[in-house]
Amino acid sequence: MERKTGYPPFPPPGSIRILLAIACTPLAFLRRPIKIGGMDVSRQAEAVQKLRDEQAIILPSLLQCDFGNLQREIHSLEEAGVRGFHLDVMDGHFVPNLTYGMPIVEGVRKLTSLPIDVHLMISEPAKYVRQFADAGADSLTVHAEIEQDTSEVLKMIRQLGVGVGLAINPATSFESVESLLPLCDLLLPMSVNAGFGGQQFNPVALEKLRQARHNFPDLLLEVDGGVNIGTIADCYSAGATLFVVGSAIFGQDDYRQALEGLTAAIGL
Repeated sequence: MERKTGYPPFPPPGSIRILLAIACTPLAFLRRPIKIGGMDVSRQAEAVQKLRDEQAIILPSLLQCDFGNLQREIHSLEEAGVRGFHLDVMDGHFVPNLTYGMPIVEGVRKLTSLPIDVHLMISEPAKYVRQFADAGADSLTVHAEIEQDTSEVLKMIRQLGVGVGLAINPATSFESVESLLPLCDLLLPMSVNAGFGGQQFNPVALEKLRQARHNFPDLLLEVDGGVNIGTIADCYSAGATLFVVGSAIFGQDDYRQALEGLTAAIGL
């Protein structure tokens, strides 16, 4: 029997509801509350502001959690002190692997009020960003290497009222995407090739982080891939404040101890 959810299976698109378009610059969106008619517009704006306000945030990559016990995993991570979650969406085309879609994002949203950072490793994000925002994502990150017009996709995400992120693979230079960064709240220089966990950290990401921090001091900088006790300090020194961590948390018996070790490694 087909399981019925509030969203269709990924990738087929589902129903569309009207969302508020936010007329503001990217940085203004994150620096001050947005009000229309005297009311705060967006839960997502508050969530992304929390990411900006923190000196450093470790985001567990839920791709490596036990999805058979998702509620328990979310609870255990919150008890351990995490302040946000990272979800990797893969379509089997942009990257070889296939993961999950809107129903998982919606499921995680129901289990936590913490920020949900969604990384879309998909070829045609323009078709789905509205549905992912509707499912509960607080920020949506797309790749510069997609076949679609990246600037138009970033503008679409902005209109949805969620944080706007741009990811670049190790082979993509910082200079090639620099003109897109005024449209963004977040830059994610990948420290591994997108699509697979368990890879070794590629230090090419560090120079991109340094360039971004120098040229765009207000930009949120995230790093994903091979982040562990041995690499996190270099990422922090290069300018990153958001650290996507997989096996360095989920490969440990004690989540709290794992988080404390990572935090101590960057001197916090």
